[in-house]
Amino acid sequence: MAKMGRPRSFDRDTAIEQALHLFWEQGYEATSLNQLKAAIAGGISAPSFYAAFVSKEALFHECVTRYLSTYAKVTECLWDESLDPKDALETALRRSARMQCERGHPKGCMVALGVMSAPSPGLLEVTSALTQSRTRTRAGIKFCVERGISSGELRQDTNVRGITAVFDSFLLGLSTLARDGVTIQTMEFSISHVMTLWNNPAHNSYA
Repeated sequence: MAKMGRPRSFDRDTAIEQALHLFWEQGYEATSLNQLKAAIAGGISAPSFYAAFVSKEALFHECVTRYLSTYAKVTECLWDESLDPKDALETALRRSARMQCERGHPKGCMVALGVMSAPSPGLLEVTSALTQSRTRTRAGIKFCVERGISSGELRQDTNVRGITAVFDSFLLGLSTLARDGVTIQTMEFSISHVMTLWNNPAHNSYA
């Protein structure tokens, strides 16, 4: 009787990182099961894949959890009340830009790119954690603006929603720039420029 071959063994933590990079680069819907099997440990079988990860969706959720607990932490300073609100916001923008341009992983931000990761209406639940992360970041920017008003850095009639949208859309746009090969030096310059809006009453009030 022929003996069955032993299942391929691999480091699961490394496998999650390999799958994460693939989802980050291509998005959920565009990444196939065959691509995932080929990317993990130099290639694994379907039985090994399902035994380790259950399904493509379950693996994606693990990858998103990994991303949010590591790379996405660059914007957590938005909630740091030990920093001046303007400094907290600027630090978040600069840290995010640097992370998105780093070598060793796909360019851009998986959270921002997640808008296009699973565009089909039936897949909205799959990327819900990315949507929630974008919502949290937007709330963090709003928190900085509100702290700026409370501290007197910003005028009392500051358009909170409008200014929040300006910085939020700028942050989301960095992903496209990173994917298109725009340098970190150019991004740093643009961040310095957009931060001039913070104290410009002509641009941030309802008037």
